[in-house]
Amino acid sequence: MYRSLKSLATLTYPRFATYPTSPSFPASPVSAKSAALWLLILSFIFTYSVHAAEPFPKIGRRATLSEIASWDIDVRADFRGLPSGSGSVTQGEKLWESKCASCHGAFGESPAVFPPLIGGTTQADIERGRVAGLTAATENAKTTIMKLATVSTLWDYIRRAMPFDAPKSLSVDEVYAVSAYLLNLADIVPADFILTEKNIAQVQARMPNRHGVSTQHGMLDIAGKPDVSSIACMKDCPVNPASLVVLPSTVNGLNGNLAEQNRNYGSLRGIDTSRHK
Repeated sequence: MYRSLKSLATLTYPRFATYPTSPSFPASPVSAKSAALWLLILSFIFTYSVHAAEPFPKIGRRATLSEIASWDIDVRADFRGLPSGSGSVTQGEKLWESKCASCHGAFGESPAVFPPLIGGTTQADIERGRVAGLTAATENAKTTIMKLATVSTLWDYIRRAMPFDAPKSLSVDEVYAVSAYLLNLADIVPADFILTEKNIAQVQARMPNRHGVSTQHGMLDIAGKPDVSSIACMKDCPVNPASLVVLPSTVNGLNGNLAEQNRNYGSLRGIDTSRHK
């Protein structure tokens, strides 16, 4: 290494290699060595300054462009980020039976593993854009389609998180198809409908709870009005064992322990899905 640095010093600073000989300024045989040493010091300082410029030095690394592209798959409410594709209700039904029905039921109605996806909406809700059953005391289960305000959320979630045991395994067209099937179950689209990036905005205009999103509440602004009025149990809350559901043991541990991902108070608790040895 010293030899290479000495050669570099000689090429870069030839006057350091041998100084002119004179009575007052004799030749210095260590000049090239000194120059090489200075280059080594300057190289170290430069390297340190580059790393010091990083926002979090010695903690991970910058993500590559390809890594960012693979993570940047969110679809916004205005459909920015939505890829081109298509899927029919018929295609979605076949996919649903093979990949989704075991957890959600053939018609998205099953509460055996997760809360029901479909049910509780009416044609009047579709026309109004606000689900009346959300505030009705007689409505026991609040299904996903009752609370869903944007169809982009449905599409995005299916793409990144489903199926439960193989998230992100569905192709873009399969996501369109499964979404179309669920929308048909909720009577939002007809049975012969083909969902695409070109007509999804028309579907949004028929979402039963499209006007259900509010910003005037305490979740967004600390001074906002709370969006709930019930008094929740916060300590020593009774749990009804009959209300507990059990995941198939084959999927335990695939997405962590649900008991640790949910609140430890209230009527709904996460069940233990850790993979026991």
